[in-house]
Amino acid sequence: MTGFNQKTDLLSSDSDDARAQKGSFARRLSRATQKGAIFILLTVLIVGFAIAQPAFINVLNLMSILQAVSVVAILGAGVTITLAVGGFDLSIGAVAASSVMMASYSMIVWGFGVYATLPIVLAFGATVGIANALLIVKLRVPDLLATLAMMFLLTGLQLIPTAGRSISSGLILPNGMTSTGTYDPHFLLIGRYSLYGIVPIPVIIMIIAAIVLFVFTENTRVGRLLFAAGGNELATRLAGASTARLKTIAYVISGTLASLGGIIIAARVGRGDVSSGGSLLMDSVAAALIGFAVLGLRRPNVFGTVIGAIFVGVLLNGLTMLNIPYYTQDFVKGAVLVGALALTYGLGRSAY
Repeated sequence: MTGFNQKTDLLSSDSDDARAQKGSFARRLSRATQKGAIFILLTVLIVGFAIAQPAFINVLNLMSILQAVSVVAILGAGVTITLAVGGFDLSIGAVAASSVMMASYSMIVWGFGVYATLPIVLAFGATVGIANALLIVKLRVPDLLATLAMMFLLTGLQLIPTAGRSISSGLILPNGMTSTGTYDPHFLLIGRYSLYGIVPIPVIIMIIAAIVLFVFTENTRVGRLLFAAGGNELATRLAGASTARLKTIAYVISGTLASLGGIIIAARVGRGDVSSGGSLLMDSVAAALIGFAVLGLRRPNVFGTVIGAIFVGVLLNGLTMLNIPYYTQDFVKGAVLVGALALTYGLGRSAY
């Protein structure tokens, strides 16, 4: 009987080990699926669209997708930085639209060239970031309310200098005078020129901005403190870091990136369109939130934001090439966002 019991115990032990190994494998598979879910879905989309419409996989079309999402990715990176400190910037779309108008006004009304216009517009974005930080840090206004107020302020302010008209050559100003300036050709190259005829300048700007911000947020002390401030503000202060300074840095970066996006739009369109930037806020926020799902990080990250922007761009471009009605695009973007976050948090819960 003793030998029989020992055999039974051994069999039971082997069965427990097998179940443990099986459970461990299931958890590893779930983690891997969670981390790679966006890339798997992106691959499926690209392959599916390429089969349905072979022109989709053309290099020029892929570059046009990247060019189309470059501004969204840049603005989304700004949202990501503010999310890192536990904030949220609702004014980025308005800053980008105001930057389009400011760049156009600078050249067409004031007659400035590209080398004067670029610093003016970027300084404008940084100034808006400082104003947001002042409201949030010094006056203790909740970030959503502060940046929402700034969004309305800028949306109205950009219309005043031209009495609500778009800016183009020959603009009749409210004082009755006619502007005589034109867009600097070198400025237009920012939005229209392609390196070697293949890679658009906005794509190069997006890549450089993403690399710089990724290194800054993931590999520098200040970048790590940004996430620390967002995770536990009290602990960050006790560690000797100034959370007020960190939040100011985050909002200044966000405002500057929004102005950079506005510069790219102005250079691409070649006029100060009062309707520019209408959907930039929602698209940028969607890219930043989809970025939470990339690699299963479940936190703001610049790399994930860029992938999120590309994901949405591929999806919308493919649907357009398949002649899917335009009015379904917002629904599709919403469905993608819900699905990406469900994959991140649903699989993430089952994996641990």
